[in-house]
Amino acid sequence: MRLIVGTLVVFACVFGGYAAMGGKLYVLWQPFEFVIILGAAIGAFIIGNTAPVIKAVPAMFGTLVRGPKYTQAAYVELLAMQYAMYKLVQQKGLLEIESHLEDPGNSTLFNAFPTFAANHHAVEFVCDYMRMVTMGADNVHEIDALMDEELETHHQEQERVVAAMQSIADGTPALGIVAAVLGVIKTMGSITEPPEVLGHLIGGALVGTFFGVFVAYGFFGPMAQSLKNIFEAESKYYLSLKSGLLAHIGGQPPVMAVEFARKALMSDVRPTFNEVEAATAKLPATT
Repeated sequence: MRLIVGTLVVFACVFGGYAAMGGKLYVLWQPFEFVIILGAAIGAFIIGNTAPVIKAVPAMFGTLVRGPKYTQAAYVELLAMQYAMYKLVQQKGLLEIESHLEDPGNSTLFNAFPTFAANHHAVEFVCDYMRMVTMGADNVHEIDALMDEELETHHQEQERVVAAMQSIADGTPALGIVAAVLGVIKTMGSITEPPEVLGHLIGGALVGTFFGVFVAYGFFGPMAQSLKNIFEAESKYYLSLKSGLLAHIGGQPPVMAVEFARKALMSDVRPTFNEVEAATAKLPATT
């Protein structure tokens, strides 16, 4: 929704303002200028990025349209899931959790929390580290370092997509100049034409500069920033898991481990202690 509203505002203010001061909109329609700029930007994007980043483009636009996928309700569910898992281990021991870790797709524990269960990476993250605990790993500092390494790798993968979008934003103004120069070259080839023809050709050439700057600062730059904000917000989901798991491994009781996990969340989506307590109170005694 924010993407759509922002796009409408940009178009309305730029083209509406231009038309309001007497500009003729049809002059701005220079399709070959657009082909030069956007085509070169796409080609540069392909040259400068790896296949995984290029393949991530459709998902990237989907992410921009949807925005952050975790609401406060999703975080309440995440905390309730952690409480249920830690409570199960506390009451029945580590052996009881193994069946859920080996087959998470059919786990009654994880499937009781659909948002979490649908997040393959989050489920894998929990299963990997809880499996290590069942195999005897109990050094909190070593596991903390390993988690940091994994989350940093995940962050770097996301950052590559952001950097790719930002590179387009940085390059399109210069590509706009390229299109404008080509337009001037074309104009110079028609120097013997009357002034009204030359004026039309020069105006068309300048549209290239306008369009390059317009898409860079009106769309590509803000899209890169929006992606960065979305990824940073979503990283808190995994940091909450990390905090809860480390507290559990360190010997904290379930309610305290969940409180560690809750404190890792951003304030605008962080559930209150009472909200988490109400959600965990609705869980069955054993899972």
